[in-house]
Amino acid sequence: MSRGRNKKTGRPVARAAAKYTIYNVSEPAELMDFLMQKMAGISRSKVKTLLANRVILVDNAITTQYNFELKPGMKVQMSKAKNNREFKNPMLKLVYEDAYILVIEKKEGLLSVSTERQKERTAQHILSEYVKRQHRGNRVFVVHRLDRETSGLMMYAKDEKTQNTLRDHWHEIVTDRRYVAIVSGEVEKNADTIESWLTDRKLYVSSSPVDDGEGKFAVTHYKTIKRANGYSLMELDLETGRKNQIRVHMSELGHPVIGDQRYGSECDPLGRLALHAFKLCFYHPVTGELMEFETPYPAPFRNLMLKKQ
Repeated sequence: MSRGRNKKTGRPVARAAAKYTIYNVSEPAELMDFLMQKMAGISRSKVKTLLANRVILVDNAITTQYNFELKPGMKVQMSKAKNNREFKNPMLKLVYEDAYILVIEKKEGLLSVSTERQKERTAQHILSEYVKRQHRGNRVFVVHRLDRETSGLMMYAKDEKTQNTLRDHWHEIVTDRRYVAIVSGEVEKNADTIESWLTDRKLYVSSSPVDDGEGKFAVTHYKTIKRANGYSLMELDLETGRKNQIRVHMSELGHPVIGDQRYGSECDPLGRLALHAFKLCFYHPVTGELMEFETPYPAPFRNLMLKKQ
């Protein structure tokens, strides 16, 4: 609290400190250009960070769109409060957040979303608790999933409209979705494409070269990055995103993902399924901006391929 004086009595009065720095808009401009002009010397990346941290408001509404069109008479506010919504959880890392989406990196062993049979704590639960700390009416909406045993990058929506946009236009919005895996044996080809029809049998997914009327068409492109110690390090590019797709296709190739007993692996040197979603690139469902996220290959994957046996 700061202190002023009552004009009539002259006595000190408590007064709340200003919560925002306010800039008045006098001519049309994009929000990014406006802020860079008003905050001389600030970089574009710093402005984007402020927007992503949801501390910029236009006429009292949080705005994260860097190219938002400002009009004369509008008021841009920058919150003076430090961003105290720091997120920490041992099972997932918050990579990016704005008003519409969350991008996370989840660890292996964590479910993406609860099912009717599995009510345990999930990535969706953890994120829901986080956004509700900002406002109790906030929710998190599922867009896509990663298997419990798979680690890596995934995205959630923060409202139903954004969720529907992402789900309905997934193939146009997502430009690159890539995984790294270690599989048993030395894969013969340096690169190839696997195509088949996958059918969800609940306990496992079956694959067929022809459509039996129940399956969904699945396409996986792969590159063999390295062969060593009786294993192959693979980079996998999904053209479709079917349940257990990579695991089934690698098994079909005769080289199951290590640690994947369900689909034929007979070894588990890492104590986990060796599958990680390391790259996710997409056009933002609201702003249209190209968003690119990439994580390093997990260290145990690299170490296994270096080890002399």
